[in-house]
Amino acid sequence: MYKVNWIFIGAFFGFISVALGAFGSHLLKGILSPENFEIWDTGVKYQMFHAVVIIVLGYRKEKYSLSCFLFTIGVLLFSFSLYLYSYTNLKAFAMITPLGGLLLLSGWLILMVQSFVKNDHCKVN
Repeated sequence: MYKVNWIFIGAFFGFISVALGAFGSHLLKGILSPENFEIWDTGVKYQMFHAVVIIVLGYRKEKYSLSCFLFTIGVLLFSFSLYLYSYTNLKAFAMITPLGGLLLLSGWLILMVQSFVKNDHCKVN
């Protein structure tokens, strides 16, 4: 069975987030309306935040792979639809964003449930 390298995916999302943040701040800020720039920036923030979470959870990939999967697809749909919408103003992209948000919320919900599963090596003495 194929093993997903969640740490790589998280690091890739982090890298792309920094690049898109810089691209937005240095090139798009003067082109996009203030509202659209804020939309772009929201995509960058959510992508970076979830990149860090995917990296951290990647160290326990067997236990948290479902959450990582949901976060990954959620970021792709949420953040990237925001990037496309803020740049093009096409409403079709904005309609994808809530689906990405639902996947991100699902990832957090699954993570909450998984946190109740017995975890022997994280005991507090």
